Amino acid sequence: MANETSWDRYSRYLVRDEGLGFSLDVSRMRFEESLFEDLSEEIDRAWRDLRALEAGEIANPDEGRQVGHYWLRTPSLAPAEEGAWIERVRGNINEFASKVHGAEVTAPNGNAFRHVLLVGIGGSALGPQLVADALRLPNAPVDLHFLDNTDPAGIDRVLTELGDGLEETLVVVTSKSGGTPETRNGMLETEAAFAAAGLDFPRQAVAITSPSEKSTLYQKAKADGWLAIFEMADWIGGRTSVTSAVGLLPARLIGVDTDSMLAGASAMDALTRVEDVRRNPAMLLALMWHAAGGGKGAKDMVVLPYCDRLALFGKYLQQLVMESLGKELDRNGEVVNQGIAVYGNKGSTDQHAYIQQLRDGLNNFFAVFVEIRRDRSGDSLEVADGGITTGDFLQGFLRGTRDALTGNDRASVTVSFDHLNARVLGALIALFERAVSLYASLVDINAYHQPGVEAGKKAAGQFLDGLRAVESALTSKRGEPVSVDEIHGALGELADAFGPEAVYHAANHLVASRPARFTVSRGASPAEDRFSAVA
Repeated sequence: MANETSWDRYSRYLVRDEGLGFSLDVSRMRFEESLFEDLSEEIDRAWRDLRALEAGEIANPDEGRQVGHYWLRTPSLAPAEEGAWIERVRGNINEFASKVHGAEVTAPNGNAFRHVLLVGIGGSALGPQLVADALRLPNAPVDLHFLDNTDPAGIDRVLTELGDGLEETLVVVTSKSGGTPETRNGMLETEAAFAAAGLDFPRQAVAITSPSEKSTLYQKAKADGWLAIFEMADWIGGRTSVTSAVGLLPARLIGVDTDSMLAGASAMDALTRVEDVRRNPAMLLALMWHAAGGGKGAKDMVVLPYCDRLALFGKYLQQLVMESLGKELDRNGEVVNQGIAVYGNKGSTDQHAYIQQLRDGLNNFFAVFVEIRRDRSGDSLEVADGGITTGDFLQGFLRGTRDALTGNDRASVTVSFDHLNARVLGALIALFERAVSLYASLVDINAYHQPGVEAGKKAAGQFLDGLRAVESALTSKRGEPVSVDEIHGALGELADAFGPEAVYHAANHLVASRPARFTVSRGASPAEDRFSAVA
């Protein structure tokens, strides 16, 4: 590598595909040619794993399920029954969206729907948010709003913004099981807002869920007579669900050409199915992650799309990469604590934010530049002598930042597309999905389960149990001011699992969220605070 010029490395390692208008440049990553031979066994394992995954092998043994999001964009690869199901669901989505656009499906007042409110969390919201921000048109048939958290103030803000428009709002509730608390809470808050406005919620609601007796959302939508139910399969994970009904329905409703998005994902899947390291951009990308972090995730991934419409791409990749790769155990049960931290916003905005540290601070990262070569569909204004345009400046900042990082021994990858449309976005998403899957195989972890997420849900449930107990303990004191220790002493068997600090946070939450019912008198320290129920 030392005797090789940058141009030689660029020419040697650049991967291009003219059909997608795509290229991947890894020449500025600090790796030796021997990397491919050194990791040959791991690479062979990754090829085998990918073949098995697409063939329908159980990929998530914790839940006993397949992982088939690749089938969604190429149904011919799926088992016959699943392929037919994919085509049917896709057809149902397209037909429903067409009826909404053509005012065959209308709001109860007879007018066309003008708004869509999507209630979901994690991948059920991040994917649709990315697609909407990247591909929305100024004359979209409807606009799109999101409830993607259980934050009351956030919920109020969205519902207030809709205001009288609630009457012509189509609500899409997305949850495979119906048991996800954030989504359930958002649905209940929305239902209450409709009731307060004198509106019949089921006549304006659709569900995206598993068609199973186990899904409480499916049961509710069916029993209450919602407008429609769109099916999710058990083999579709949240963070890889954007090419399922989860992403396709909201995208289609706002006028996105979802057929092109699926075609782009399918084309990238085909390109990254080729078992040749130098021609497979997803394997090459995964190997660069491995080389940068020594196969241990020792360096962060900083995502820098030089395109405003991809501002959410870094946020989207946070879930895809970190939930997939952040694992304590490998597939043999050995403690490995794997993962790659992801952050980023957009260029050239970040020329004025954290690029300073990337250039001169800790060398604990590698950058992923995302370039869209065609910066505008029409002509551009000359903003500097010599015909220089705003897009020329954007390109200059991209190249300049890249060179500045390289000049100080900072590694980077550049992903480039000729332009941004639905087909390209599908391909971009698929590229990183495939890279995540291949990297997981290289380091021998399971990318398709999430035990840490389940642990967080369990801990949240324990807090809610404690909160109820603290509320009961305070209420039973009938207005008497009591300390944290006194509350804790009244918890009985729960006291072992719900310590004094947890009691303190629960009591403060009650005071802040229910001020008409609970008060606090502050002491010199938390131990001297006194909480009471309003008598």
